[in-house]
Amino acid sequence: MSKRKKILYGVQATGNGHLSRCLEFYPVLSKYADVDVLLSGIQGDLELPFPVKYRKHGWGYIFGKTGGIDYWGTAKSLKPIRIIKDIFQLDLSEYDMIVNDFEPITAYARKWRYKKMPCVALSHQASFFSKKIPRPRQKGYLAEFIFKYFAPSTKKIGLHFDNYDSDVYTPVIRKEIRELQLNYKDNEVLVYLPAYASELIAEKLKSLTNYSFRIFSKHTNQESHQGHIHIYPVDKVNWMSMLRTSAYAIMGAGFQGVSEMLYLKKKVLAIPMLAQYEQECNAKALTDMGVHVATSIDEKFTEVARTWLSDAKIVEVDYPNHTEQLVKMALGLD
Repeated sequence: MSKRKKILYGVQATGNGHLSRCLEFYPVLSKYADVDVLLSGIQGDLELPFPVKYRKHGWGYIFGKTGGIDYWGTAKSLKPIRIIKDIFQLDLSEYDMIVNDFEPITAYARKWRYKKMPCVALSHQASFFSKKIPRPRQKGYLAEFIFKYFAPSTKKIGLHFDNYDSDVYTPVIRKEIRELQLNYKDNEVLVYLPAYASELIAEKLKSLTNYSFRIFSKHTNQESHQGHIHIYPVDKVNWMSMLRTSAYAIMGAGFQGVSEMLYLKKKVLAIPMLAQYEQECNAKALTDMGVHVATSIDEKFTEVARTWLSDAKIVEVDYPNHTEQLVKMALGLD
């Protein structure tokens, strides 16, 4: 009987999309190998129900409150010397391979010090190595450079909204999302726009009194309710409850969150972060699919939302449960 592989699973912990995929991939990886997890990055909200062996500061960005990245906050959070130390102090000698979701410390520890070790990128960002991925007319050369070099790997398995290329696969949807018992209310709208202040969002939606808006915000730590506007900190219990009942979703154009909303057949309005190229690419793909996309929350947004709500459509997607297939491909078992 062959020896089980020992794997280090490196996961980017900026935002919740990478962590959501980790929740799905880790149990399946553990069926076939012994797995340790390394998280790096900031501003993730999901707690993982399994051990995390390494937690590193990593390299990520801070969400702003007016639609984009908080560049000053991001600059203050950067610790390049600490990152370099973490890369050179990470001992990979006990591992047979790396599985990586856009996580730089494991990727560069492998590239610089364990060159013969395989490293499989299993991520949304890995899909951007394909020229067939939808992109906006204005190409983001710096962002494309980051896609290529932020977390180098020896093999790439990309995830996107559709099978755009031979090594690009549809999203991984968490088991708890697939098993969710839905009871939609026709006037309930789930809102998650982490790059906007909840007060700004509420101001733009307050006149749409025929709907109940459930706004989840990274910028508050307590609930508040005023008429049809309800604001919550990012909290799994409330989030799952609102997923069950909200027929509509206003979301940033992050990959994992929008994928789950489409899978749940919610009527989606996506708003990409300002000057965030990955989300601009996602927005182009969503537009091509027929999902309604708005450019920002500006002075016209109330009317944009009103028009969308009156004519919102479900965009049908086919996202089969292929988590095990992807894990076997990553481990070379297919």
